[in-house]
Amino acid sequence: MDLTFNASELAFRDEFRAWIDANHPGEAPDGEDEAYGFRRDWQRRLYEGGWAAVHWPKEYGGRDATLVEAAIFNEELARARAPFPANVLGLLLAGPTLMTWGTDEQKDRYLNPIMSGEEIWCQGFSEPEAGSDLASLKTKAVRDGDEWVVTGQKVWTSGAQYSKWCMLVARTDFDAPKHKGLTYFILDMEQEAVQVRPLVQITGEAEFNELFIEEARIPDANVVGGVGNGWKVALTTLMNERAGLAFGLQVGLKVKLDQLTETAAARGLLDDPVVADRLGDLHLRCEILRLTAYRGLTATMKYGQPGPEGSLTKWMWSDTNQQLMQYAADLLGPEALLTDSPWSYELLRSRGNTIEGGTTEILKNIVAERVLGLPRR
Repeated sequence: MDLTFNASELAFRDEFRAWIDANHPGEAPDGEDEAYGFRRDWQRRLYEGGWAAVHWPKEYGGRDATLVEAAIFNEELARARAPFPANVLGLLLAGPTLMTWGTDEQKDRYLNPIMSGEEIWCQGFSEPEAGSDLASLKTKAVRDGDEWVVTGQKVWTSGAQYSKWCMLVARTDFDAPKHKGLTYFILDMEQEAVQVRPLVQITGEAEFNELFIEEARIPDANVVGGVGNGWKVALTTLMNERAGLAFGLQVGLKVKLDQLTETAAARGLLDDPVVADRLGDLHLRCEILRLTAYRGLTATMKYGQPGPEGSLTKWMWSDTNQQLMQYAADLLGPEALLTDSPWSYELLRSRGNTIEGGTTEILKNIVAERVLGLPRR
């Protein structure tokens, strides 16, 4: 694809840059709840300014942004070091999934509160014995009149403690092949049958949670895409997950590399050719990631939906971010490990990159089979 922005794209970029300059929220406060409230207020400001969901169609409150403009939006958000909206899973995953598979009633009910941040969404896919192999999940849903009774357990559920709704996949037919017995539901998190328990990470945060679901009730109207069609609906969600954040992540990675390079330059470390070579290698990796993200965008423009290339960008980002954070610790020494150092947090947090959002091992299989066309063993 042509990586030169046309006049319309440049105008879009400049308009958003000017808006961010006038509305930047500043630094996030300390504390998980405070920081989340900060991001929720930021999303409300984006919503009121018409920027919360630029990639959504105008009929749902978006800007009908092209794929290139949506990429520009994420790049500029990261470049300005502004936070992602609080309801990022709703904006990138739930909303587009409902637009593809939802009924008119579901679209009318859920899309606007997603965009405004009034109702937060989480994703109930992974289970203790069904992580990357989603089709092996055991959470079951049994029909009871015009409702479904759901029992099971989910894990690694980001933002569940703040969520009103959950994109839940459960097994509704135990006799069908495992990919064909699944149904996609909208689960109301605000019921006693749903218990949220935090998973405290090495950073001390609890971004993720376990969900314990004991006979939760879901009305039949909250089935998305039809009973037994959950695997296809879930694939729509997953493809958006791995493609949607690629541009913001790669720019955020470049911002961190620039910060490390500036620190090294201020200390005269760039005079060391070994240091300069290593930083140059990381810069090259960031550039390859940026170009690969645009390659995936080209495939989406050609075929009309995100493809398996999103797995490649996620894999590359995870690996490069871990390398960058480890090198920051190697370069800065004990200072990078102090509790008040941002590098200490980034180093610890990066350890989960190769697990979250699809493990690197699974992503390599997807790339081998669906991008490179290699045979299965």
